[in-house]
Amino acid sequence: MAAVNHSHALGVRGYALAKISVGSKEITMSLLGFLVLLIIAAICGAIGQALAGYSTGGFLISIVLGFIGAFLGVWLARQFGLPEIFVINVDGQPFPIVWSIVGAAILALLAGLLSRPRAVY
Repeated sequence: MAAVNHSHALGVRGYALAKISVGSKEITMSLLGFLVLLIIAAICGAIGQALAGYSTGGFLISIVLGFIGAFLGVWLARQFGLPEIFVINVDGQPFPIVWSIVGAAILALLAGLLSRPRAVY
């Protein structure tokens, strides 16, 4: 049985690396950086839900809303020619805090409008 070299999976500080492919771009991030990014996305998603006044779920839903909200918020900002405000770099990868919250609030508002039962008279 041949020995397997796992040293390529370790980062500079000895942390395991996570490789994510987004389109043609490959992002390499340490495991610690990825966990920090998940926590930041969860906080942004939770704030967006609170602003919208509708909570769609727990911690995992907040993470998803934070990430998708970041994509939606940045896209909207670019469409209107607005600058990126309050960007945090996690392991060299930018994460737009304000636009993530705005996008998460829009998504939570849409989810609330589509899923609330209508009163029947």
